[in-house]
Amino acid sequence: MHKFIENHITGIGYDDLTEIGAQAKPMAQKIIDTGLAPVTEYYGSEVTLHYPGLYAGSTDLVCLHNGKETIVDFKQANRPKREEWIGDYFLQISAYAMAHDHIHKSNIEQGVILICTPDLYFQEFKFDGDEMRQYRHKFLERLSQYYVQNKA
Repeated sequence: MHKFIENHITGIGYDDLTEIGAQAKPMAQKIIDTGLAPVTEYYGSEVTLHYPGLYAGSTDLVCLHNGKETIVDFKQANRPKREEWIGDYFLQISAYAMAHDHIHKSNIEQGVILICTPDLYFQEFKFDGDEMRQYRHKFLERLSQYYVQNKA
């Protein structure tokens, strides 16, 4: 699914004729048609990010979504999700936002999680403002706990 979306964003043609590809393609198309509709500008797809000396990772998309600088994460799931089940996704996006802001001097204002199930049930979870700030703090607390526990 990620490969289809990434190639849509970069404008490269892509198809996968395997059984997995046949299932992933309509899921990707649902995310493209519905979830990416509010995107007016793409800044980067599969963006490798790091906060020097602390952590690193790769985010699915950095873009302008509904007029806000945004980190977007694409997820496929076997069944719909409830917001209280995906707290780690919010933490991950918050970490990527801090790293992007630090390295690129950006101002990531929003996180968006786009989920699609094999039966094409689409979900979008957005967070910004105070909620984004709270998740950034929660991530930093978890990172601090990690370094305390793994102190050698």
